[in-house]
Formats: sequence, C-alpha cells, structure tokens
Amino acid sequence: MEDVKPDQTIPAQPKKKSGFRKFLRWFVFILLLAGAIALWWKYYFVFGEGVKSGELNYVVKKGYVFKTWEGKMIQRGTKEMMVSNEFIFSIKSDSIAHILEQNSGKCFDLHYREYLGVIPWRGNTKFIVDRVDKIKELVDCGVR
Repeated sequence: MEDVKPDQTIPAQPKKKSGFRKFLRWFVFILLLAGAIALWWKYYFVFGEGVKSGELNYVVKKGYVFKTWEGKMIQRGTKEMMVSNEFIFSIKSDSIAHILEQNSGKCFDLHYREYLGVIPWRGNTKFIVDRVDKIKELVDCGVR
C-alpha cells in the first residue's frame, strides 16, 4: 500500500443510499400522487350531467373575490311534493348568463354538470350550467 502524505487527500468512496431514505421518497411520492388524484376527483370529476326544465327565477353576478354568475329556476311539477322545486345553479360563462338575462320570464331547458365539490372561481354550487338547450314562452312551458 502506498503511504499517504499529509497534504494528499484520499478519494471519497460513493455513499450508498439507505433503504429507509429510498422508502421515504417513494412514500412521499405516492402520498402526493394520491392527494392529487383525490383533489381531482373531488373538484374536477363530473359526477353527473343532465337537463332541467323550468321557469327562470333570477340570474345574478355576485361574490367577494371571484364574481360568478348564479341563478335559480323553479321547476315544473306538483307543489304538494315535499321536495323543493327550486334548482339553484352556477353559470359557466358570461355569454350563457346574458342569454338568460335577455330572456327572463321565460322557460328554459338548461344542460348542467354536477361536481362533487365547489370551487370558488367556478361558482357557489355543485351544479354548473354549461348551455341553454331550449327557450320557451311560459304558455308553452305549462308552469302557469
């Protein structure tokens, strides 16, 4: 073996990663991935979609930080039922809200998407109206 002089350094051997650190990195990665999937599921997964019909009650733009369009529609049906005939919804875009505003006092068939959670910049409800299918006069609607 060679003698090492005081001013020379011995080359360092590469350190092996411990099994615990490798496990910890994988655990954190899987935890972050599961959290991202859970957030997507809660706030971006479309749980249901459909069409609701009724008379438009109101459309309003409101909010403290995020101004979103909100609306309420009275659905057709018997009033003796114990369930509410109101459909409270948020509106996806300004153009849809303006169509509803310009035709207030009429009946609408609104297509909506239902999400599992509410995001403030998307609206105050889980129901997001993304298009107007039909606009009818109240006489044709059968509400009154």
